[in-house]
Formats: sequence, structure tokens, C-alpha cells
Amino acid sequence: MRRPFSLALSLLALGLLTAAPVPAQPAPRAPAAPAETLRDPLFPGLGQAGLDVRHYDLHLTVSEPGTRAVRGVVTLTLASTRPLAQVRLDFLGPGVTAVRWNDRAVPFRVDERAAKLTVTPPAPLRPGTAARLTVEYAGTPGERADPDFPTPLLLGWQAVPAGDGRAGAIFLLSEPNGTHTFLPSNDHPSDKATFITRVTVPRGYVAAASGVEAGRVDAGGTSTFTFSQREPIPTYALGVFVDRFERVDGAAVPVGVGGRAVARRDYFPPGVPGTVREAFGRTDEALRVLAEWFGPYPFAAYGVAVVTPRLPALETATLSTLPLNMSTERVAVHELAHQWFGNAVTPAQWPDVWLSEGLAAYAELLWTEHLGGDGQAYAARWHANLTRAGTRPLAATRTGELFDLTTYQRGALTFHALRAEIGDAAFRDFLRAYVTRFSAGPGTVSTPAFLAFVRERAGAGAEGAVRRWVEERALPPLPVVR
Repeated sequence: MRRPFSLALSLLALGLLTAAPVPAQPAPRAPAAPAETLRDPLFPGLGQAGLDVRHYDLHLTVSEPGTRAVRGVVTLTLASTRPLAQVRLDFLGPGVTAVRWNDRAVPFRVDERAAKLTVTPPAPLRPGTAARLTVEYAGTPGERADPDFPTPLLLGWQAVPAGDGRAGAIFLLSEPNGTHTFLPSNDHPSDKATFITRVTVPRGYVAAASGVEAGRVDAGGTSTFTFSQREPIPTYALGVFVDRFERVDGAAVPVGVGGRAVARRDYFPPGVPGTVREAFGRTDEALRVLAEWFGPYPFAAYGVAVVTPRLPALETATLSTLPLNMSTERVAVHELAHQWFGNAVTPAQWPDVWLSEGLAAYAELLWTEHLGGDGQAYAARWHANLTRAGTRPLAATRTGELFDLTTYQRGALTFHALRAEIGDAAFRDFLRAYVTRFSAGPGTVSTPAFLAFVRERAGAGAEGAVRRWVEERALPPLPVVR
């Protein structure tokens, strides 16, 4: 995510149309003791320990774009690392109308205060087994305030009302904890999953989502668009967009894993000025440049979807969310870098988000150097900013630190310090090995695991240089890359 560092930023008012949720079916048995959450240090209520959501098959129906009303049916493919007598999904969304476990109706209850949907299966979910959990719901998505944005911002489902000659629109802005406002999920970055996303919209609208488009079906007055996201992503990175978009396809770029060609497509709402489109004119070049530093692009497609409200940009997987006010080449490169750092290599817990934001910010410096600019001067500006504003150790200890100046610019300078210590060639090798190591398996990385990897790949001296930036309260001297 690329956040504007200005308290003066104001949001366009969004009109909200509500629909009454359908009351949940009461569970016929007494509830068991609450299951253990994932105990994230910043969001301790998120997730369920032992639950592993492997896949989401999601169908959203948007009958009136520009309003908050939605119908959803999602089937989750579940596994577990311990016996689970109940499944407790994060959910603060529309009213639940039905729940099925392997196609059989089962008891459930919704606790709005805890933002949990609790399901009691016929038998415990045990390690080595899998199950399909289907949830149907309809109404108005829940409301979850962004924890640190300077102007009130509701996360998750964003409805842009029709007006001033334009049609209504829908998109998602879920980082860090907004996905469960509209989708029953294990809404924590440590539990990544694949997605099939179907979006049904009125004829004349275009829907887009994370992944590769797998088909479109027109029936009556509606169109249903299907997207397949085959590589696991964190829930907050799921992108869904509805507007009267113009889709612009480009030539595939051969920078994917194993030399795979990366499909290129961008989505622009009606009336977008040419200056906005120009901000994304060098995406193919940026893909090649970043792949040289980070290794092959980790997904099958890439592009941007431009939205109109004045909001932060977000690295929604394979299709970054770029508001008009953030549509610049520098922000575009930042969000592209997040496809590697954030979406492929994901923070294990929210205090580790500096690892994603720091490297995405550092990509801006690498792009500047590619264009012939002075990367060291870029780093010096970051250091001067932190000297004026003050700083802290990198792991966030409260939600207000998640996306502050330290996360971005001190995070970036941490990688600049590593580069200064080991040199360009070794730094490039380090970054590529880092992506290979931590995009595999669960696809997550923690701050201790990162430091251990620095020691393994670059030695104790490099680890010591990096650890100062990670752990000390005082700002270390500006590292110099020659």
C-alpha cells in the first residue's frame, strides 16, 4: 500500500445504500468454548489457530453498482493442523442465509461483536482431511474503520455512487483487516489461499478481479465475469472492481516464473484523462527492471485498475488499485513491487509489514537509478525526513505505526544499509534468494526469519549492520552505496 503522508488529505464522500441483513439461523446446541485466535500482536481477534483455508470459490452479485448491497456465495476448501470441533471465520458482513458443510446444512451463529461466524460441523475437522464449507449471505457489508488513516476511512467494500454524469462503481480496499467485512474468511496474512472469483453485474458493466480472466457469460440483463487466482495470496490482497471500465490489453511480458509470459491488462473508468494513463505507460519496462532485482514476476498477470475516490493505492494481487490522486509513475512502481513483497512474500504477522513496505519503497529508489537518477540522494531525503519527524524500531507495536514514515522510509533504508554492506551484485543475489525462499511453503516471512536469512546469506557483519536499523530506537547514520 502506498499511503499519502499528509494529514490534509480529504476523502470524497461516498453515498451508502443499506439493505437489511437476513437474521442468522440459531444454532440448536450450546456453543463450545471460543476457539483460539491467531493472536496477532496488533489484531489479536483475527483468524483461528489450526485452521488452514486452502481455497475460496466466491460468487458476488452486484445488482446496483454504486450501492453497498451485495449477495455472496462462497465455498471454502478447509484443512487443519489440529482437530477443530468448530470453525470460526472472521465475518462482519451481510446477513447469513445458509451454511453447508460438504453440501449438508449445519448449525451456525454470527457474533457481530466478535466479528465471527461460528460453524459446527457434523464431526471435527482433523489434520489430513479436507472439507467444503459453503456460506450464502446477502445485504450490506460490515463497517471496519481503518486503524491509522488520518481521515475516517471504512475498509473493505467501497461503493462509489452514481452522479455528475458517471455510473456507480464498486471496488475493494481491505488492507489490513477489511476483507471480512464482506467475505467469511480466515482474515490474516499468515493464511494465504487461492481464489476463483465470479462477479455478476448488470449488462454494460465490467467486472475485474485478482487473477486471470477465465470467462464471461451474458444472460438476460447480466454479465458474469470469472477470474482464477492460482497462486496463494493473503486475503487483504484480493481485488474486485465493478465499473463501466475500458479494458486495455497489452503484449505479454516474458518475465514470469520459468520464463512464463505475464498477461498485461489495465482497467480505466470512463473519462480518465490521458495524463493518468501516461502514469502506467512504462509498466512493461518496470516489470523487466524489477524482475532483474527481485527474480521472476510471481503471478500470471499484471495491471492496474483506476478508481476515482481519493484514497491510498493498494497492491491488490495482479491488479493494483490506483486512485486518480495516486496515479503517478512512482506509486505505480511501488505497487508493482508489492506483487513480490506483500503478495508473494507476505508478512507473517502485521508487525512485520515493514518488510513489504520497505522493499516496495526501495523499488522506487531502484527505478530512479534505472532512469539515471541519484539513488543515494533519494536515500538521503528519506534519512532527512526521519531525522525531522522522529523514528522507532521497525516492528510496529500499535496499529497507528503500521503505515507510518518509519515503516516505509526506515524500512527502505534498512535494505539500503544491506546493499552498502555487501555491494550491488551480492544484494541482487540476496533479494532473488529471499523471494525464492519465502514465497515457498506458507509464503510468509517474519522479522526474526529475515534477520536469520541475512546472516545465512550475507554473514554476521551484514546481519549486525541490518539489525541496528531493525531494532535500535535511534536513527543510524545514513548508509552510503557507492
